[in-house]
This record gives sequence, structure tokens and C-alpha cells, in this order.
Amino acid sequence: MTSMTEILNYLAYLLPALIAGGIGYYFFNTYVEHQKEMQYLELRKENRSEVLPLRLQAFERLILLLERISPGQLLARVKPVGEDKYDYQNLLIASIEQEFEHNLVQQVYVSQRCWDAVKASKNSTISLIRNTTISDKITDAQKLREVILTDLIEKSTPSDTGIAFLKNEIKKLF
Repeated sequence: MTSMTEILNYLAYLLPALIAGGIGYYFFNTYVEHQKEMQYLELRKENRSEVLPLRLQAFERLILLLERISPGQLLARVKPVGEDKYDYQNLLIASIEQEFEHNLVQQVYVSQRCWDAVKASKNSTISLIRNTTISDKITDAQKLREVILTDLIEKSTPSDTGIAFLKNEIKKLF
């Protein structure tokens, strides 16, 4: 009987100590988690201040890419070397691909949707050039240039659409 009383006495002393230890453990874990979260947020804040200029620079480069592959700019910069419309088509497409490859790394700094918009603009521009070249009305490289430029007067270019998308994404950063 005395042993049972002793055990109950020990439990009477041990139970509050266990409860206090559990509460202390809970608060310690909560504190540690809070500190980890604060460090993570501070690190993100530092990274954001370092990454934001890089992201803005990537947007600038991608807008410049879209401007450079815009049919109006492209035709002014890339002159035909001969009369064959298919040679000129290939020269224009090669110039677009070269510009695009030069800016591939920019995709690291923008969202997948932005990068997809840039690719869609590039592919639409190439498609526009190919579809125009196929026409029987187009007999030589000079006529190809004229028709593409005339079409631009009537409608917006794929680059215009891509640039508008990128500008909208830049606005979301601020």
C-alpha cells in the first residue's frame, strides 16, 4: 500500500513536470519554426531585390527581340540578296531564328506563359512569311517584301501581340 501511495506521489510530481515540459517543447518548436520562416522571408526579400533587375532586363531583351523580328523591322534590316522569293524567305527565317537563339537564356527570368507568348510571336511571324511566300502572286523577293509590308498596314503583327503580353506581365511586377 505504501508503494502505491509512493507511486501516486511520484506521479503527482511528475505529471505537472511532464505538462510543463510538453508546453515548453511546443513553444520552443513554434519559436524555431517562426525563426525559420522569418529567415526564409528575409532571404526571399533579398533575392527579390537582386532578381528583379535581372527580370526587368530579360523583359527588355525579349521586347527588343520581338521588335527586331517584327516583319516591318526585319524587312528593313534584311535585304534580299537575289531575286528568288524562297531564298529571301529562308534568309528572313534564318534571321528570326538567330535573334531567337541569341535570347534563349532570357526564358530563365520570365514565366512560362511569357516565354510561350514570345515563341508564339516568333512562330506566327515565320508562318506569316511562309504563307505569303506560297502565293502565286508573289514572283520574286521584292514582291514578297512589298506584300508583307502592305499586309502590315491592315493588321497588327504577331510581335505587337507578344509585346502587349510582356508589357502586361511587367505591370504585374509592380
